[in-house]
Amino acid sequence: MWTWCRHAMRSTAMVVAIGALALASASAQTGQPIRIGLSLALTGAGAAPSKVISTALEMWRDDVNAKGGLLGRPVELVVYDDQSTPANVPGIYTKLITLDRVDLLLGPYGTNFVAPAMPAIMAQNKMTISFTAIGINDKFNYDKYFSMVSVGPDGVKAFSRGFFEIVMAQDPRPETVAILAADAEFARSAADGARDEIRKHRLKIVYDQSYPPQTTDFSGVMRAVRAANADVVWIGAYPPDNVGIIRAADEIGLSPRIFGGAMIGLLVTPIKVQLGPLANGLLIGENFAAAQARGIPGAADFLKRYGVKANAAGIDPLGFAFAPFAYSAGQVLAQAVTETGSLDHDKLAAYLHQAKFDTVAGSFTFAKDGEWAQSRQVWTQFQNVQPNNLDQFRDGKVQPVIWPVQARTGTLVYPYAEAKKNQ
Repeated sequence: MWTWCRHAMRSTAMVVAIGALALASASAQTGQPIRIGLSLALTGAGAAPSKVISTALEMWRDDVNAKGGLLGRPVELVVYDDQSTPANVPGIYTKLITLDRVDLLLGPYGTNFVAPAMPAIMAQNKMTISFTAIGINDKFNYDKYFSMVSVGPDGVKAFSRGFFEIVMAQDPRPETVAILAADAEFARSAADGARDEIRKHRLKIVYDQSYPPQTTDFSGVMRAVRAANADVVWIGAYPPDNVGIIRAADEIGLSPRIFGGAMIGLLVTPIKVQLGPLANGLLIGENFAAAQARGIPGAADFLKRYGVKANAAGIDPLGFAFAPFAYSAGQVLAQAVTETGSLDHDKLAAYLHQAKFDTVAGSFTFAKDGEWAQSRQVWTQFQNVQPNNLDQFRDGKVQPVIWPVQARTGTLVYPYAEAKKNQ
């Protein structure tokens, strides 16, 4: 680990130096910057969402510094690129804490990266707020860990609970299920949650397989899924996989009654645009749906400003799934530091456990395990998606919220083949 850390110190390519321009304009601020360290996958397979998170955090930093910083001091971000390699993450956080001596921590992004970071963070008794990681404290039970994702107490079941409640509400009711999931941390955990939901509803699993994360050709595995002839197909897949899975399913004519799941690649706008009508009928879980933005104070303005930054940076132009949560993590940290008047990690964690936060991702409190106290996961279905059209995804009209009932903005087109007719 220490050999890697020394290499990282020498390697300027590994570090994204963020904050200089903002500091220069913060004339009212005095003293040394408050330095916030984190790791993001700025290159490799995880780069698309990580660049959204990075951009949103830069916006938060600039907004805070324009108002005088925190505790009268400017805020600086220290970000290392973990290169989408989980094995790099423990060394990065050890370096941030022991060598860079940052004041505060955020991140990392994603379950696969947060899990290996936890021992290093815990060993130094530090607090962190992660991005879109699921069920971390099921294993670590660490009181200074907090998660910026709205799955709440459902945990990994948030990626299947609503899906199977929708399944059970259909007539005729489906009876059999096929599961296909990547053999990696998040997808495995989400699939475990799906199995629990399937047992709860007394459905029958007729296919249950995983695939290596390096898979690029999904034609064979999707033929096997089709051969199982399941009424429902639930997928747990990462962004690079989703396009291959969906295209392969279309090529072989896969046509279950309901098709979808934890297909997190479909949270990324360029992938939605790339797939176009091929996405019609898919049912996916979302932490922040386009249709919800209008009902959250500050969200619409933030997303408008984010869009300007995103277009300039050439990244996801809408950023619904990741940008609001990254900016909100900064808002949480700022509120805690301001209200406690401290950078002490024990005091900050104690405050996070008892406070309410109003952010661009919504209003929430944290539960004992560091997750949101209440779930705000929704399930949307792609309907009437047209080719090569970015703007159709801005307001949620082609992705109405189907579940939960109190958030519903549309009705399910059932079965899947019916929704595919508009392809």
